[in-house]
Amino acid sequence: MVKAVYELNELQKKELASIFGEGVNFKRKERHFYTHDVGSLPPVVKTFLGNTQPAAIVKIRDEEQAVKLMEFALKYEIAIVPRAGASSGYGGVIPTNGGIIADVTPMRKIISIDKENMKVTVGAGIVWEKLESKLNKQGLAAQAVPSSAMSATVGGWLAQNGLGYGSYEYGWSQDTMESARVVLPNGEIKDFQGDELQKIVGTMGTIGIITQVTLKVREFEKTAAISAKFPDAASMQKAITLIRERNVPLWSVSFINPEWAQMKNRAPPKTHYGEPVEEHRPELPNAYICNFAYPGSRDVNALKDIIMEAGGEILPDEIAKHETEEWFRSMKVKRLGPSFIPAEVIVPVSSIGKVFDEINKKIGITVLVEGMVAKGDEAVLLCFMPHSELSFKFNMAFPLAISIVKIAEANGGRIYTSGLYFAKNADKVFGDKLTKIQELKKQVDPKDIMNPETLTGKSLMKTGLSMAKSFEPLARFVGNRSGVGTHEFTDQKGIPGEVLSHAYTCAQCGYCVPECDQYYGRGWESQSPRGKWFFLKEYIAGRVELDQEQVDTFLACTTCEMCDHNCQLDLPIERSWMTLRENFVQKKKMMTIPPFEIMAQSLEKERNIWANYRKDRDGWLPNDIRAKIKDKAEVAYFAGCTASFVEKDVAMGAVRLLDEAGIEFTYLGDKEACCGIPMLVAGKWDVFEKIMKMNTANMQKKGVKTVVTSCPACLLMWKTLYPQWAEKLGMRYDIEAKHYSEVLVDKLDVLKPKFKVPLNKVVAWHDSCHIGRAGSGVYEPPRELLKAIPGVQFREMEHNREKALCCGSVVTLIDEPKVASKIGNVRLQEAIAQDADIMAALCPCCMVQFRIAARDNNVNLEIQDLGALAARSLGYDIPDTTNAALTAWATFDKMIDLMLPENMTEMMVELLPDMIEAMPSYMQAMMKTVKYVPGMDALMKPMMPMMMPLLMPSLMPKVMPKMLKAVEKRVPMPDYMLEQMPDLMPAAMANLMPNMLPQIAPLLTPKMIEYIKTH
Repeated sequence: MVKAVYELNELQKKELASIFGEGVNFKRKERHFYTHDVGSLPPVVKTFLGNTQPAAIVKIRDEEQAVKLMEFALKYEIAIVPRAGASSGYGGVIPTNGGIIADVTPMRKIISIDKENMKVTVGAGIVWEKLESKLNKQGLAAQAVPSSAMSATVGGWLAQNGLGYGSYEYGWSQDTMESARVVLPNGEIKDFQGDELQKIVGTMGTIGIITQVTLKVREFEKTAAISAKFPDAASMQKAITLIRERNVPLWSVSFINPEWAQMKNRAPPKTHYGEPVEEHRPELPNAYICNFAYPGSRDVNALKDIIMEAGGEILPDEIAKHETEEWFRSMKVKRLGPSFIPAEVIVPVSSIGKVFDEINKKIGITVLVEGMVAKGDEAVLLCFMPHSELSFKFNMAFPLAISIVKIAEANGGRIYTSGLYFAKNADKVFGDKLTKIQELKKQVDPKDIMNPETLTGKSLMKTGLSMAKSFEPLARFVGNRSGVGTHEFTDQKGIPGEVLSHAYTCAQCGYCVPECDQYYGRGWESQSPRGKWFFLKEYIAGRVELDQEQVDTFLACTTCEMCDHNCQLDLPIERSWMTLRENFVQKKKMMTIPPFEIMAQSLEKERNIWANYRKDRDGWLPNDIRAKIKDKAEVAYFAGCTASFVEKDVAMGAVRLLDEAGIEFTYLGDKEACCGIPMLVAGKWDVFEKIMKMNTANMQKKGVKTVVTSCPACLLMWKTLYPQWAEKLGMRYDIEAKHYSEVLVDKLDVLKPKFKVPLNKVVAWHDSCHIGRAGSGVYEPPRELLKAIPGVQFREMEHNREKALCCGSVVTLIDEPKVASKIGNVRLQEAIAQDADIMAALCPCCMVQFRIAARDNNVNLEIQDLGALAARSLGYDIPDTTNAALTAWATFDKMIDLMLPENMTEMMVELLPDMIEAMPSYMQAMMKTVKYVPGMDALMKPMMPMMMPLLMPSLMPKVMPKMLKAVEKRVPMPDYMLEQMPDLMPAAMANLMPNMLPQIAPLLTPKMIEYIKTH
């Protein structure tokens, strides 16, 4: 039988690496992120599971890799646990025997669409929401989708089996699937279809790795809906029964109980930079609310009469619309939890009323219920009891889930699915299919390689479950008295209480994962927002340590706010990470991303992040425009750093357009400073504060009322962050901010007649995060300006407006340039898919990133600025700054490379003679003993990492001249930067060294000892 393996030997690691390359991870820290699913288990129950840390994680990209993994697992008798969206809570992805987590999400392509036979074949790792979006563009739609469609995968829903939206018409997930392709543990690739498909449905990866699924599809049609309220569950049950009897052609029937409705009313509003977002949220009645959905062309007139006949009342259309829009965001109510005790059961429709009555009678704490009706005579009740996993009472209240299961069973129902936690109920879940599944398992997996214990269960868990059922009345008595009120979170271990509350509230649903560029750029769970929330909980519990590597995962967030947009709980994720940046870097004195230190010193000295001279900041300004600029004006143009020093076409195009539109403006010139956003994301908030005060004061001296920017990040600062900081600091702030496209869209009647040079190119438009989703929500003005240019064939990319993908800059670009190119290429390929000649953008940083990504990925696509394109059409000679951007970036690229511990160590080796010479005489004497006294090298080895941090502050000033020469040799720099390095480098290294030394010392020490021995 399979062995419990929690660590692989070096030979096994090497073998796996040869199969998966960069798609394998052995890091202990990373493996910890794969020890759980969405459920929050009480400590008592967790002890039953034992060690759940896998020995490795692999990302399976094709069937060939899956087959090789099976061969590896069979050879070493190591367990394989398939994992996709991990959006279920039944223990289906928990490696109780260690082994290897097989992440199948890379297999997410649409393989074929067969419109004639109304079916589609897809990779098992494709997310439902992505599939549905692509199908809709083909005039098709899935027959049914799970309520977790934003993160659940097609293969995962087959492996779990369940009900969802559309199940009223089409049945269970298995009923909407025609066939599945599976790699079995013996290495065989088998197609399951027809009755054979039943042998793998709901088996949670215990039979093999699902690689492909063929689904039945329907014609796409806009969904209409009617919502109704009912005074009790019995009247709602009656309506559902009558609808079936009278064949009303509905697609989906779902409902919530009054407790859920009231929780939805109380859920906190979505916020953006701490301010509530205005959204119309209709008040739900305190009643059972049922939502009836159907394709808009169908005749459902009988529905209204049935609702009234059953004692219900039709609700306003705005409620039906809102509830339909909230289909995949039902967990928003968890904001009031912060934890949930789940219980999911299947009951006959004829028992809905009685089951609700018994739940209300027997369960003494609040039970929130969301239900879905299936084809036939079944309904799933998803029950959640709000609680706090931080309370000891959580252990005592948890058995109430068993009470709900017993209520369902007593009324002809059963548990929703089995899995690791409810394996004892497998016979009730699978019925007579269980024997066939067990026979197949013995045949293809005699060593129990695939996800062991998931269907058979752990003995302790099954014993505990049996005891809980046997003593259910007593457990219910205790549980009913174990409720908790509101849990107040306080600061712990330096983590603000507000951030911790979000960590425990997070549903771990995974909505934030697939489109997080930090995640898909690097590929591991630790990089996802879900992973970071999990880390914070584990850190507070003392199960993991906060080290520099983990801090880097928070710093690496690009602040694009895709996670905030997708989070069904509306958690302020990006704002929480921003808070932690200051906590980690400024308060805990941990290291920021190294290049930020050079930027900070350049900012302090010359007010820009490119290490250029402030006297040259206005060098881009055309002389004829310079003559027109007002000394004082109500409107000011703010260029920003990158447009001033690198991509000057951005600034030149903007001012040409403003001038041609007849807008008078002033400009700070060499008194303009960086907007400061790099320092915010670097965690160096003290530097940001200085810059913000300086810029604000300089604008106010010029009588400015409106700041007009080119850069979206600058706009975000002037429009949102500066006012907030001004209020916090008690400063006067009476400035509004706009992007130039917002100003010019009102002047198109003036500009349009002046456009005379046609572009005659296909142009794809990129929505920059900080002007759209993560900024002011400005989408239409740039489009209108671009479309006004003659000869522009405008194309929308697949992801646009609030769903636009992040370019990957700035943070990823200065943290991991190779990852940034990968992220940027994802967006470039969307433009290529539109046959674009040009990708147009309006963010200087996006353009730098895309130009680098295009070069690194050999993508033949122009990256051009919106303002520059428009100004050229006006007849102006605006230079193409692609080469300038690539040249400027080359310096930073080399600097980033130098800051890697391995390369810093190599440079320090070159400086060893100077370092030793600069040491105190007693240290030099001790060094010499290494050469002549046997055993001193072994003694020195553990001592040096401890001594280096003490020595470096005194050594660094003495070796700095040589260090500057060493840096100059490795990093090609323009003259202006080279001249400033003696001023910038000492302070930057003084800030970096205390945190870098722990990384460098283990690498440098053996080289230092070897140097002493040979010199």
